[in-house]
Amino acid sequence: MQLLINSNVNVLDRLFCISLLALLFIDVIELWVTSLGMSGAIGPHGVVLPHSIPQTRSEEYLFMPSIHVCQRAKPYLIILVATAPHNRKARQAIRDTWGGEIQVRGHQVMTLFIVGQPSDPVIGKELIEESKERGDLIQGRFIDSYGNLTLKTLSMLGWARRFCPQAHYLAKVDDDVLFNPSALLQYLNLRFKTEENDLTELYLGRVHMQVAPDHNPASKHFMSETAYAGMVFPDYCSGTAYVLSQPALLKLSLAADAISLPRPLYPEDVFVGICAHMAGITPTHSPLFSGSLAVPYGRCCYQTMVSVHHTKPGDMVHYWKEVHSTAPCSWLGVRTSLGVCKIRALLGTLLGKDS
Repeated sequence: MQLLINSNVNVLDRLFCISLLALLFIDVIELWVTSLGMSGAIGPHGVVLPHSIPQTRSEEYLFMPSIHVCQRAKPYLIILVATAPHNRKARQAIRDTWGGEIQVRGHQVMTLFIVGQPSDPVIGKELIEESKERGDLIQGRFIDSYGNLTLKTLSMLGWARRFCPQAHYLAKVDDDVLFNPSALLQYLNLRFKTEENDLTELYLGRVHMQVAPDHNPASKHFMSETAYAGMVFPDYCSGTAYVLSQPALLKLSLAADAISLPRPLYPEDVFVGICAHMAGITPTHSPLFSGSLAVPYGRCCYQTMVSVHHTKPGDMVHYWKEVHSTAPCSWLGVRTSLGVCKIRALLGTLLGKDS
């Protein structure tokens, strides 16, 4: 009997240790599992890429900051926030928090907003006034709608390659995302540190794998079989937030210019994934990007996450102040909080509600 009790205790001890290790290193486990599920080596398929990138003219934008804005600011990281015309509160919350950071870990960071043309002329006039007042808006020549998000991305890629070629990294971020430039630069420095002028072709974010096209005409993600004949899309990063190094941006731009866009358009993040696939760029998964998951708040967790989706403007200001008004968390505090956040996010997804 005593041997049986001791055996059961040993099993429980082992299970506890394994569970504790899994909690502390949940991001490492996620990275490993994701790498096993990715498609593997890729290369350009089916399209001959042009040898040079067409110039992007300032006339292609209804308004924008000065064409010399990047020459003056010399950003190491430029963040372009995809925003809807009416989301002024979201833009202001970003300016008051992470978008207001211009010097992070010794690097210059610049945040701008990219928007299309609103259908409401009143909002159109308000955007012009906001642009004059803030100087951080770029408006492309397309109707701003969910179906035109791919056009917004094309506009973003074109603007960045033409007017900000000196930036080492471009981050595309949605306006309901709490972004953390400091956590991103720390992650890049730890995982992808290179010589100053020797950047790798990096396409970084939360990778979606083996996603099948949605052939339901009633769905907002509808994609006809003639527009995309494959069984699954190439692996791609969630459009909520992803990062491109300068070399990856240039190759993606070449691929984007070679694609004949179908109607309806590809979903924005799928489009970028297809361009990356054509250009021979493999997406890189990071557990510190939330993707579409709603990650519940945890101070130490949010200190280390690069992006957190589904963040309302008021919450964004509150979380940012709380995270940055206290001392950095200890290694154990970060590991524990990150593990708890991710488990709660996963449970919330499985249960169909936020945890």
